[in-house]
Amino acid sequence: MNTFSSRRSFLIAAANVAGASAFGLRSGVASAQEKKWPVKLIRIIVPFPAGSITDAMARLLANGLSKSLGQTVIVENKGGANGSIGATEVARAAPDGYTLLATNSSSITGNPLIYKSSPYKSTDFAPIALVLDAPFILNVNPDWAKTHSINSVKDLVAFARDHPSELSYGSGGVGNLAHLAYAMLSNEGNFKATHVPYKAASQASMAVIAGEVNTSFDTLASVPQIRAGKLKALAVTPTRRISQMPDIPTMAEAGFPDIDVTFWLGLLAPAGTPPEIIDTLYKQAKQAMSVPAANAALSAQGTIVMTNPKDFATRIAGETKQLAEVIKRENIKLD
Repeated sequence: MNTFSSRRSFLIAAANVAGASAFGLRSGVASAQEKKWPVKLIRIIVPFPAGSITDAMARLLANGLSKSLGQTVIVENKGGANGSIGATEVARAAPDGYTLLATNSSSITGNPLIYKSSPYKSTDFAPIALVLDAPFILNVNPDWAKTHSINSVKDLVAFARDHPSELSYGSGGVGNLAHLAYAMLSNEGNFKATHVPYKAASQASMAVIAGEVNTSFDTLASVPQIRAGKLKALAVTPTRRISQMPDIPTMAEAGFPDIDVTFWLGLLAPAGTPPEIIDTLYKQAKQAMSVPAANAALSAQGTIVMTNPKDFATRIAGETKQLAEVIKRENIKLD
């Protein structure tokens, strides 16, 4: 083959290679553009310490979502300021479905109303799923109750009216949902009581057992202490009796139908996250929480409900309005 022919063959071959490379590059770009969310790691921020019920829920969700979405989903604990630090990070994150928030009702509907300069509000989040709905139980110290013949909510209210400022109650902190529930009760019952805030709900419950305070609204975590006689249950907050304690009346049955406050745990994203991502996350989260392991881990704390995004948003809006009235009336504020 002469030199000219060799050169011509080389140029043709080079052109073919270049064309193939360009085609491959275009195909790769198109493939990348066509690939839908998620294409990278997803973070679930928990604004409370590891080991909490919120953390347990988040880890169950992360495990299920990792499998169904085909991407790694991790949990990051960023506690502090009653859940505000972690919630603020998510509120300010890009609304792209890669930063989510697993939290409780207090941090979403309570904190923005209580902190004078809250860095976020409830509408800064896009609800994905209300996962767990948990009742409150109105407990009293059994020895104190026996001494003062308190066997019902009406007995408790009557004592508080007859002995102004002698009744004390504990909660997991100022603005905690249990604190606000008791503020509702004192308003409904027209009595005054001394609020003693603790760092955690479990500490408030132990304070009732120890006799440091007379009473508190507790979660289902207090059921073993009730059964052991260390706490005396007077009523539960849902409109229906709970299966864990069917003999305990509701607050409505006790004469206080407006004290319908329950504690929820849910999954949220930054406001503005595309609806199709929210819908996918809801469906996959619902599937993740339907497995027996999830029920076994969380059912002792409440009822797994998996409320859809629209109804979850309605719940948040209604609760925000309800708590705003209480907080304003009681002048509850934190710096």
